[in-house]
Parts: sequence; structure tokens; C-alpha cells
Amino acid sequence: MAGTNRTVIYLDTHIVAWLYAGLTEKLTERARKAIEDSEIYIGQTVRPELQYLYEIGWLKERPGKIINYLSRAINLQTSNMSLQEIMDRALSISWTRDVFDRILAAEAAATESGFITADSNIRTNLKYAIW
Repeated sequence: MAGTNRTVIYLDTHIVAWLYAGLTEKLTERARKAIEDSEIYIGQTVRPELQYLYEIGWLKERPGKIINYLSRAINLQTSNMSLQEIMDRALSISWTRDVFDRILAAEAAATESGFITADSNIRTNLKYAIW
């Protein structure tokens, strides 16, 4: 992440799924512009959440295929932030009971990076949310 002048933006898991499926019409203009103009990252827990969604049948592809495709298509990168630091930050979030949302929001907040999400609870509570 260091050494660049481009803004860093994290993607919520559903945004990753939408991009893979080509559902860019679901994104707001602001979210599309942020994706076009920024370095795009996912938090470390996006992969296990995608796996969970695959296992319950909400996704038809495994996480590796989705992430590899987006890595090539939009230069998607995975955060290398310390998991300990992310978890410590996540413990201070009390506005959601969704463990994935806590961890993903904590990582964006810790890096003071934008976080693209359609989730209204996250948008209300995370000052870095973009929609």
C-alpha cells in the first residue's frame, strides 16, 4: 500500500461478488468511480466469507476463482495487515453482531481507507464507508 499516490479502497464481500458477476449496475456512481480511481483491496476475512456463501449455495464459484479473476481484472489485492491488529480493533466495534462486518470494518478503519458497501448499518456507523 505504501509508495502510491492512489487512494486505497476496501471492498465489502457482496461488492466482490457483484463485481465478479458483472453486476456493476448495482453500484452507485460514487462507488464505481472510487473503484476506477483507487487501489482496490479486500480484507483478510473476505475469502472465508466468500467460502461460507459458496457452501450455503449463494455463490456458484469458490473464493479462489473469484479473487483470482478480480486480481487480474481490477488489480484486486488482499490486505497484509496484521491479523492481531485487525482483531484488536474489531473488539471495539459494538454496532453490529455480524462478525465478518466487524472485522472488515475494523480493517478499513485501522488503515483509514474507504470501504465500499451497500450495507446501511455499516454506512451509518463507519465514517470511511462509501456508497
